[in-house]
Amino acid sequence: MPANRAVIYQGPGRVAIQEIPYPTYEMKDGPGVNKANIGRRTPHGAILRTVASNICGSDQHMVRGRTTAPEGLVLGHEITGEVIDVGPDVEYIKVGDVCSVPFNIACGRCRNCKEGKTGVCLNVNPDRPGSAYGYVDMGGWIGGQAEYVLVPYADWNLLKFPDRDQAMAKILDLAMLTDIFPTGYHGCVSAGVTTGSTVYIAGAGPVGLAAATSAWLLGAAVVIVGDLNEERLAQARSFGCETVNVAQGDPAEQVQQILGRDAPAIGQPLVDSAVDAVGFEARGHGADAQTEMPATVLNALMDLTRAGGAIGVPGLYVTGDPGGVDEAAKVGSLSLRLGLGWAKSHSFVTGQCPVMKYNRNLMMAILHDRVQIAKNVNAVPIPLDQAPQGYQDFDQGAAKKYVLDPHGLVRAGRN
Repeated sequence: MPANRAVIYQGPGRVAIQEIPYPTYEMKDGPGVNKANIGRRTPHGAILRTVASNICGSDQHMVRGRTTAPEGLVLGHEITGEVIDVGPDVEYIKVGDVCSVPFNIACGRCRNCKEGKTGVCLNVNPDRPGSAYGYVDMGGWIGGQAEYVLVPYADWNLLKFPDRDQAMAKILDLAMLTDIFPTGYHGCVSAGVTTGSTVYIAGAGPVGLAAATSAWLLGAAVVIVGDLNEERLAQARSFGCETVNVAQGDPAEQVQQILGRDAPAIGQPLVDSAVDAVGFEARGHGADAQTEMPATVLNALMDLTRAGGAIGVPGLYVTGDPGGVDEAAKVGSLSLRLGLGWAKSHSFVTGQCPVMKYNRNLMMAILHDRVQIAKNVNAVPIPLDQAPQGYQDFDQGAAKKYVLDPHGLVRAGRN
């Protein structure tokens, strides 16, 4: 069997490339593996040679030490790969298929999966509904920032690209299908974005930029992106978004200036829809821009969104945060102005994006040149060995989406 190198979490602020076992069709003990999953057989799985595996902001939460992730955890839940072996129970996926892997691991058999709620599958994580590759408290499935990875329930989970040559020519865009593009799209759909909508998106990281791209795809009239990072805001402006630097003060006042006479005559400047693409490490606005205030974004979105509007919350919130600003935040308890949201009849949708609900249609939009998601999020392929530097640069606010390219296939496919 070939060697298998992977990105390993080594403790707060540290990742390294190490050799790990080649995938098999049985779960073994190891860092983060749920004890009830040890020995679990996966004849329904497939082994993939990793074509691309992206660094995600959710990975950064673990690497910063802001979760209970154990040292030694193999990272990576944004996986695109080529099938090189299939288990005896796999019927439709074939060796040689190039596929997108939804970051949600789902069985396809439980009630939630059958209802399309693949982000909260009941059968893959013994602790609670929902699972993902290489992520804390998600059952212990090995991450895909590696040369090779196992995907369980392959016939159900894998999205096969129709044509290999076409896929490799657009592989950097297609690599966004595993998480951030569907997640940003889900945030917008949850917030009711449609033709003519005015939309405010909190966060200009990759998920926020993917949400902004999705808002345009859904027909929004105005897309406003708020962040503290001017380089990331410039990236949002590069594809037509208006921007708000929340370090300069209350975003409501800046949104008012953008909407101008299109704003409602009564009350504060209000958008139709809002998306939280920041999550639990949010910072304050204005003078508090360097202070962590985890409820800031959600409260600001309730302020900014019109009565009867909706708020999509794809940004990550956790039940355990060792670095939380207070005891409440350490268990995911935030000081929300729920009364404001109630008074304005807001709707909220939270939780993992059910990737399979959207990935095929978004794939078609990419293949038929309806969207340039890789350009909009500034996706940059790098070799696996450069992952530690990629994590460091991303943590410092680089306006890039780093795509790990373990076998050089992304760079070769685009040449």
